Amino acid sequence: MNSRRLRTALVVTAAVSAGLLMTACEGDATATSPAASAESTASGTAASGSATPGASGSGTSGSGSSATSGGSSGTDSGTDSSDEAGDKTGYGQSCGTNDLTWSAQEMSQAGGYFLISVKAKDGITCVLPGGLPVVAFGSGGTEAAAAEQVAGDELTLSGDTTAYAGLSPKSTSGNEGVEYTTVIVSAASDDPNPESLEIGTVLVDEPLVTNWHTAQQDAVPFTS
Repeated sequence: MNSRRLRTALVVTAAVSAGLLMTACEGDATATSPAASAESTASGTAASGSATPGASGSGTSGSGSSATSGGSSGTDSGTDSSDEAGDKTGYGQSCGTNDLTWSAQEMSQAGGYFLISVKAKDGITCVLPGGLPVVAFGSGGTEAAAAEQVAGDELTLSGDTTAYAGLSPKSTSGNEGVEYTTVIVSAASDDPNPESLEIGTVLVDEPLVTNWHTAQQDAVPFTS
């Protein structure tokens, strides 16, 4: 009887002890979970905080690079717009033959000569090279030599400003020569667009031409 009671008491004690142990373990687990959760939360916050500045900085850098590229393109673009405006206005460029309006008028002074006149076309401002125009008669290409020993100054043509050159078709005496009805003129020897002027039938032999002048009286080609 006593032995049975002793065994019963031991069983009860073991059960109570087991219950106490389980309660203690659960308490430890509960205490540990908030700490772990807090640590996890803190770690997550730190990670989030670290990632955000990095992403923001990267985005700013990318935007800056794009802006710089746009500026260079604008400069090119800006550079590309300045070169087109010059072509349209013709300002400051050398006069090409087709930038000018040409005419030839027969004059009686100095034994007879032709007064060649040029003006810049509407909307064009250009520089006429110093010296004499390039003048040749007909398809034969009889070119006029210089009537003046010193080259003239370059002239800027615009609006009503007119330049004049005097052309003597014959600087020799006698009746020798070749008859022509047209004269070919250009602003420069390498100009690809020469102009043909009708002058009527004229006897040509060793022709002479003056430099460009802004006054008609300075463009008389005296041959002797």
